[in-house]
Amino acid sequence: MRRPIPDDVRRFVLTSVGSVPFLEALLLLRAHPDEGWSPSELARRLYVAPPLGEELLAQLVDAGLASTSGDGKSWRWNAGTALSQTIDELAGIYSENVVDVTELIHSRQERRAHQFADAFLLRRKEG
Repeated sequence: MRRPIPDDVRRFVLTSVGSVPFLEALLLLRAHPDEGWSPSELARRLYVAPPLGEELLAQLVDAGLASTSGDGKSWRWNAGTALSQTIDELAGIYSENVVDVTELIHSRQERRAHQFADAFLLRRKEG
């Protein structure tokens, strides 16, 4: 039986997780908190292109979920984040229920695409 996604985890995913690669990067850094990651190492582990590895790390830093080393060449999990408990719960849910979590992420992406398209429809009607 799959565990339902708790409200706080659902809110975090809908407001903060823009893609499955972002979630995978977040969980990878969280699973190895003492390890420094370069964009190319992260990309290799996630099976994505190196530029996406760099973009994901930048997004994690912007979200306060990762920090860069003093030399700016590696990034690591920001264990001091206030969201640690929610992210720990998300990691457990994701390991048991990949489909529901990824569907939730995709629903966010679909909603944003509809909002974007609707903005064009409104402009056409106004014009």
